[in-house]
Amino acid sequence: MAPEKLTYMANQIASFFKHKPHDEAVAGIANHINDFWEPRMRLQLFDIVKAGGEGLNPLVVEAEPSIRRPAQ
Repeated sequence: MAPEKLTYMANQIASFFKHKPHDEAVAGIANHINDFWEPRMRLQLFDIVKAGGEGLNPLVVEAEPSIRRPAQ
């Protein structure tokens, strides 16, 4: 998947949770990605964050440590 598309999708999730209390929003983003994103998408998200997270909502970057890393 194109990094721009993945960034867009992650930011859409963050947009949904942005009105929740901060900690609840971060947890909600991580839970949604853990529950619904396939391992390749999660690995690609980790790569985007590792490269600086350009374009990602800061809530997504904060959620990254709580996202399950798939086995390689």
